[in-house]
Amino acid sequence: MIRTTTLWAWVCAAALATPALAQTATTEAARDAAQQQRIEGGLQSGALSTREAGRLEREQAGVAHLQAHANADGTLTSAESARIKAAQDRASRSIATQKHDAQTGNPASASSRRMQADVARNRNQQARIAQGTKSGSLDSTEMATLERAQSRTDRAEARAASDGHVGAVGQARIQGRDDVQSARIHKHKHD
Repeated sequence: MIRTTTLWAWVCAAALATPALAQTATTEAARDAAQQQRIEGGLQSGALSTREAGRLEREQAGVAHLQAHANADGTLTSAESARIKAAQDRASRSIATQKHDAQTGNPASASSRRMQADVARNRNQQARIAQGTKSGSLDSTEMATLERAQSRTDRAEARAASDGHVGAVGQARIQGRDDVQSARIHKHKHD
């Protein structure tokens, strides 16, 4: 009788913990999309230069990597969640700092417009991941796979903007990665 009661307690605890995990993953993905939107806004207003946006994308890649690693086994511990939240907080502070420093960008330049388009697509893909997690069409391991790929895309953007200029060839490479990522998101959401 005690074993049955203990087993039943574990089953109930697991059932209650699953929505909390989904809520945390959804919150993380939504926050990623919001931070991408802040970077995009900074580029559009001229508050961020292309080089600064590239550095911020590198930081976003680190956050996505942490999320992918934490969700890879299908469980998200409170310690992993705290590490991700701390990384997101650091990234948020970096965005605010970079947007309010003395450096400015030219939002009308070809390089800035290319970076704006890339960041806008990242924001859209992060929002799709968040929506899939929220609706339940993506589980945590699928989210981890998508975040890992998003991390690689963010790093590619950071490399392309490292010298302050995003050329047409660099953007074409990034768009190719984005196309693959978009198809991957669709596949995982509809499997």
